[in-house]
Amino acid sequence: MSDEERIREIFKRLNEVYTIRTFLDHDPYQVLVRTILSQRTRDENTDQATNNLFEVYPDIYAVADAPIEEIQKLIKPAGFYRVKAARIKEVSRILIDQYGAEVPREMDEMLKLPGVGRKTANCVIVFAFQDAAIPVDTHVHRISNRWGIADTKEPEETELVLMEKVPKDLWVDLNDLMVQFGQTICRPIGPQCDRCPIHDLCEYDLGVLGE
Repeated sequence: MSDEERIREIFKRLNEVYTIRTFLDHDPYQVLVRTILSQRTRDENTDQATNNLFEVYPDIYAVADAPIEEIQKLIKPAGFYRVKAARIKEVSRILIDQYGAEVPREMDEMLKLPGVGRKTANCVIVFAFQDAAIPVDTHVHRISNRWGIADTKEPEETELVLMEKVPKDLWVDLNDLMVQFGQTICRPIGPQCDRCPIHDLCEYDLGVLGE
C-alpha cells in the first residue's frame, strides 16, 4: 500500500465513524472570533463563550462598539478573557476600518491581523470559506506523528509535512475528523488503540513509534 493509499484509507474509515461538523453556519467573522476564543481552552468553553457573545452582540459592528467590560463578562468561560476581549475588539475595528467589515479570504491578509497566526487563519479558511487548508492544533500534531505520517516537533513543521503528503481533496475535512478522533480515541494519555478504527494502519499501535 502506498503512502497516499494508506492516508486515503485512514480518512475513509474516519469518515465512516465521525460526522463533519458545521461552525456557526460558516460565517467568517463568527468563525474568526470563535477561533480566537478557542485558544488554550476546551471546546465546550469556546462554544459557551461564543454563544454568549453573539446572543448579545450579533454582528461585527455591535462587537466593535460594545464596552470591553461587557465582552469580558460574556466570554469569561473561555479563559484569558481580558486578553481575548481586547483582541476581539481590536480585530473587529481593523476589519471594519480596513476591510469593509469583511474577513479577508487570503492567508497573507489574515496574518496581518493582531494575534492571528497560521492555525487561526487556516481554521477560518477551512471552516468559514471551505477552502483547502490544514489547521494544525495539538490533536492534528500529535496524531500525525503517532500515525507515522509526520516526524516533527512543532505544529508549523507538521503543517508543511501534511500539505506535502495528504491529497488536497482531503484537507477541508482533515482537522475536524482528526480533532474528533483525538478527543474520543487517540487521546493524549491512554489512547484507546483496542477500539481504534485504523489500528492496523497506525505505526503507534504497531509499536513502531514511541509516545
